[in-house]
Amino acid sequence: METTSTSTRINRNNTPFSLISRGWKEVRDSADADLQLMRSRANSFKNLANSFDREIENFFNSASIASFSVPSPLKSSTSPDFVKKLRPTFSEIRRAYSAPEISKKVLEKWGPRATLGIDLSAIKNAIVAWEVDEERRWAVGLDRRRKLGFREFWGEGKEGGGGKFGEWKPIRVLKRRLREFEKKSEFGEIFGGLKNSEFVEKLKSSLKAIHKEPQESKEVPPLDVPELLAYLVRQSEPFLDQLGVRKDVCDKIVESLCSSRKNQLLLPSPSSGESTLLDENANDELDLRIASVLQSTGHCNDGGFWTDLSRHHPSDGKRHVAIVTTASLPWMTGTAVNPLFRAAYLAKSEKQNVTLLVPWLCKSDQELVYPNNLTFTSPEEQENYIRNWLEERIGFKADFKISFYPGKFAKERRSIIPAGDTSQFIPSKDADIAILEEPEHLNWYHHGKRWTNKFNHVVGVVHTNYLEYIKREKNGALQAFFVKHINNLVTRAYCHKVLRLSAATQDLPKSVICNVHGVNPKFLKIGEKVATERELGQQAFSKGAYFLGKMVWAKGYKELIDLLAKHKNDLDGFKLDVFGNGEDANEVQITAKRLDLNLNFLKGRDHADDSLHGYKVFINPSLSDVLCTATAEALAMGKFVVCADHPSNEYFRSFPNCLTYKTSEDFVARVKEALANEPHPLTPEQIYNLSWEAATQRFMQYSELDRILDPEKNDVQLSKTNG
Repeated sequence: METTSTSTRINRNNTPFSLISRGWKEVRDSADADLQLMRSRANSFKNLANSFDREIENFFNSASIASFSVPSPLKSSTSPDFVKKLRPTFSEIRRAYSAPEISKKVLEKWGPRATLGIDLSAIKNAIVAWEVDEERRWAVGLDRRRKLGFREFWGEGKEGGGGKFGEWKPIRVLKRRLREFEKKSEFGEIFGGLKNSEFVEKLKSSLKAIHKEPQESKEVPPLDVPELLAYLVRQSEPFLDQLGVRKDVCDKIVESLCSSRKNQLLLPSPSSGESTLLDENANDELDLRIASVLQSTGHCNDGGFWTDLSRHHPSDGKRHVAIVTTASLPWMTGTAVNPLFRAAYLAKSEKQNVTLLVPWLCKSDQELVYPNNLTFTSPEEQENYIRNWLEERIGFKADFKISFYPGKFAKERRSIIPAGDTSQFIPSKDADIAILEEPEHLNWYHHGKRWTNKFNHVVGVVHTNYLEYIKREKNGALQAFFVKHINNLVTRAYCHKVLRLSAATQDLPKSVICNVHGVNPKFLKIGEKVATERELGQQAFSKGAYFLGKMVWAKGYKELIDLLAKHKNDLDGFKLDVFGNGEDANEVQITAKRLDLNLNFLKGRDHADDSLHGYKVFINPSLSDVLCTATAEALAMGKFVVCADHPSNEYFRSFPNCLTYKTSEDFVARVKEALANEPHPLTPEQIYNLSWEAATQRFMQYSELDRILDPEKNDVQLSKTNG
């Protein structure tokens, strides 16, 4: 359930008083039909309707004499008694309306009309006048409504009506008189036809809608299953819309699920079969129920139930960028490392505020995901670990906020899935620009507010080739077909712009291809050190080849074992050190041992670890990567890289130390070439292209954030171009 971003639809044109107005309109329309029949049979009384008390008396006299054809003896004996009982009640009503707490405008508009029947239009006009006053008081009463509970404010749940206004005295009196009349046998005899008529039923139901009995509202009942399902349908409308389910169908489902509760609030018309008041406002009633339950639990939403959660408008002159990702350190995966660096370098300019939103896992999931049995007891502890790791590598203190959302590690998918609506963990006041790292992954189970509705600009960065992973599973082709369609839908619905790191990813709507990732500055420093050692004539590389990556088959281990097994004789004497941990580690090692491959398996470690500096050749045969971070890091350290001629490696081809192969025979040739030669030193331009400064500049350009964050500069550049 979307707790923080629930859209309540309460505004000036849909206040409780407007509901009362529509309720009285229904009562008036129904009563006019009955009164018209009475009018036609009561011509002798037309000149007697000059005052309010006389008008009421004429109404009941005409009802007893003309409309219901009561015999003449009964008219003289029963009717006066009945009218006498009513007179004090309407005197009380008139005194109530003359009380000082009732607006003068109500008194001015509550004038009797010289027509036969109850002047319900005067009541409507008075309510309209009250609405006008209420609009002017809206801003003043806003704080009051925040502090008071919803039920307390409108006078429910307290003895004697309670609340700010209390129960409306005329309504209370009229309700009490109606109950008394129903108990009287003479009322049943005289008004037997009227008692169960549509007029009385609608009058009673409207009174019930205006104000419930105090004892009914002392406790807010919890949401039942139909209401929860209705709310789920409401929140899933953007996704259902992409599947072709129209909004009116969703509204019908919501109305149907809420019908049982609506029937408790308003009785449907037994004769007309038309929708009642709440049938036309099922969504509003559901919003009020959700808000009431939240209020009763003490839940404090960002902005509050009465606040209009409009889009972010920066008041301090600085925009806000929220980066949402699907992984976090110490899990050394691309979606944990790269968004972290992006947050640091976007915040470095100090032109915008930055928040990084990462998943928080329970301890059992941490044990499954994080290496070396590393776990955290609190988000604060994990945040300290993340900041220390980052500052050690970038060399400056990054001023950005780190927040957490609840996540769950899915073993079958080997990835972290958001638990609930991730967008609600970004306050509405900060909902300006969103960067969704892996937008398809974040939105597979997203049922909250649409990102493009909450944020002014949403950029998706596609990291992973999910279709390639899924095709390797059982029934992979069929699963990939559906996932491809879903990815298209969620990115089209939730992103204004999509950046694909390489052409290896799925072709998505609104997407462009650009490498917006840089290399940890620590690797560039290692490369500079290697270049210095070589200039001094020292041996920079003392070891041969290695492979580093999470030990799952899809990360290139299958391709690596196949290549080495096929050309075991061609690569006689070739030894490869493999660093990694993962779910498939046991199977990979058993397979390599069975094929008698010369592979030395070691525990996974940071790529910048000192023990890895001496290797000269990094081998990466993976075909599932989008833009391998380890490949970029190896190039930054001045090493050779042997990789497949694949779209994921397109960006690296401009580097002379990147050796690509198309066939298995080419693989053998490239490995021998790398082992027999020394890598080329990196040029200043190549070093800059690998840096996060250059990656951030590319990101700003291709995501159009440079135009959004600095529109004046963009206009100047455009005018220079046109000039």
